[in-house]
Amino acid sequence: MLKLKYLFQHHDLAEMILKNWNYDPESLDMFQYYRISSNAVYPFRDQGEVRLLRFAPVEEKNQVNLSAELAFLRYLRTNHYGAMEAVPSQSETEIVEAHTPWGTYYASVFKRVPGSQLGSLDLNDSILYSYSQALGELHHLSRAFIPEQEEKRRWTYTDVLNWMQEILKGFPTETAALNEVKFLQTYFATLPMTQQNFGLIHYDFELDNVFYDEESQSCYAIDFDDSMYHWYAMDVERSLDSLREEIEPEQWEQKRELFLNGYWSKAGERYDLESMFPACRRFANLYGYVRVLRSASEQWLHEPEWMSGLRARLARIMKEKAEQFGHPI
Repeated sequence: MLKLKYLFQHHDLAEMILKNWNYDPESLDMFQYYRISSNAVYPFRDQGEVRLLRFAPVEEKNQVNLSAELAFLRYLRTNHYGAMEAVPSQSETEIVEAHTPWGTYYASVFKRVPGSQLGSLDLNDSILYSYSQALGELHHLSRAFIPEQEEKRRWTYTDVLNWMQEILKGFPTETAALNEVKFLQTYFATLPMTQQNFGLIHYDFELDNVFYDEESQSCYAIDFDDSMYHWYAMDVERSLDSLREEIEPEQWEQKRELFLNGYWSKAGERYDLESMFPACRRFANLYGYVRVLRSASEQWLHEPEWMSGLRARLARIMKEKAEQFGHPI
């Protein structure tokens, strides 16, 4: 999540950055459908085709991670996996470092994937099975993925834990969160790490980041911005957690089994990944907490009403997450 000071619509900034790509000038009215979370995303058209401009301040992103994300996307698409496709800029680069009056930004443009977000659909068994197979296929391909340059690998779960530790050093009262980091560092160090169970994951393979195309009856994944090297169980647990919110309690066990069967049909030989779920939940809970803590740390006089409302919602989220610290695995 970006810092709160970046969570506002900025039409002029988006248009200035977009000039690094080709676009239909009359399509800029689509900017009204922007969204901002970990990045600012503005839709537009190029020769009538929908494209998505994604950008964030350089101080909020790691360029190595961005390059590694795009390399993984190229690998997936080469292997006929349904993933978003980057569009080269006019200078033939997939990442532009844009210098603007409002600061310097990393920006990329992506083609819109076909279909509809899973979160907007009635998740019948066929769609649910396709969703789970898409995750299984992603992990199957990840096992064979070799980065183009070793020094430009995506960051690992240990890098993320170290990042959280550094952030928390700036918040002396956050002892419970810091203890949670130390616990997870110790706990994950005891887990077996093999080519079968560990690799580059999506991390956010939730319903809003996967599209289902009725015509091809297949899924397309977007938003690999949070991907990292982790146990594959992390993706499975997060996907199930996202799914559970959409399923009636009396149907949950059947849908969960269906999802796991679909996943293993593509992921390969079964192993015990479910025993890792509790630790994965704690990792995701802590990571979300620290990101919100960092995002909301700065405060200003006379904040707009939307920001005050957002702060209140974030405070509730952080309280709920903090209640999970220290729970036994």
